[in-house]
Amino acid sequence: MMIAPLFDRWERRLASVDTNRVIRPFEWGLEWLDLPGDTHDPLATLKTWAHAAVADSDTFFAPPPADAYDLTDNVLRFPSALKTPWAVNNTVIARVFHPETPRPGAPRRAVVVLPQWNADAGGHVGLCQLFARFGITAVRLSLPYHDLRRPAELNRADYIVSSNLGRTIHANRQAVLDARGVVDWLARQGFERIGIMGTSLGSCLAMLTMAHEPRIVAGAFNHVSPYFADVVWRGLSTRHVRAGLDGHVALDDLRDVWLPISPWPFIPRVQGRRLLLVYARYDQTFPVDLSRRFIAEFRRQGLAHDLATLPCGHYTTGKAPFKFLDGYHLTRFFVKKL
Repeated sequence: MMIAPLFDRWERRLASVDTNRVIRPFEWGLEWLDLPGDTHDPLATLKTWAHAAVADSDTFFAPPPADAYDLTDNVLRFPSALKTPWAVNNTVIARVFHPETPRPGAPRRAVVVLPQWNADAGGHVGLCQLFARFGITAVRLSLPYHDLRRPAELNRADYIVSSNLGRTIHANRQAVLDARGVVDWLARQGFERIGIMGTSLGSCLAMLTMAHEPRIVAGAFNHVSPYFADVVWRGLSTRHVRAGLDGHVALDDLRDVWLPISPWPFIPRVQGRRLLLVYARYDQTFPVDLSRRFIAEFRRQGLAHDLATLPCGHYTTGKAPFKFLDGYHLTRFFVKKL
């Protein structure tokens, strides 16, 4: 199509704005998973561990009980279930957006909002305000290593997606446990209907959270892919991460290692929920064939879902007029289905 090259150039131009991407050295990261570092075959060790984690994912994604919640000036804080060497990353931070005029007698509804990779503190705030305008409380989670949780040594949230295989798993597991902690807080506050939505990396995390959190009744996944590894390997936004992986691990092996943080094995677990899948027709960060394969699997397994196709790319989803179209689909879904 004639329009595709236009979006190709636009996407690449937007991707080139960030000049602080760093090619980091490849590391197996066994220590992040409490695996022995002296193994003669770290790949085999990781793959065996990963398949065991998928088989017992209820344990892998089960957070310990949390009681130390603090809400001050609509900012929720509590200790993260996973500890890291950076104290600043060990406190969960989430902004709460309440409706100005709650509807008397209506069920209390809330959506946990997970922004995209490298979102700054303002990312998705407008969407949260839109949800609140339609009577839905929105809780915007700062992902691990992002904005106020970012260690001083980082210019970007590199540690949540990097060529350190074990640390990437650890960081994404931390994000899921943090999101479940927010759901627990909402349930304690008396919210009767809880949803979740995420964009890009946040979409993957939202899917993992919903698959392991029975209190979530509706989920919107904004940009979708079946595998974490394939997006990193092929995506426009992660070429620097791919450069750190090249020569050390093959895609098939990486897919196995990162299976516990991929939506694919957990698709059956969202059966019976209210679902919205969104993808962009000219996406180069979440390649379109991956999105279509993900959607085809939902259909093959008979999972009822709503579907929205955006006439743009990944980065351009955040640009007018496409951001308004995306916001319309997301808001309409939760207003109707939550």
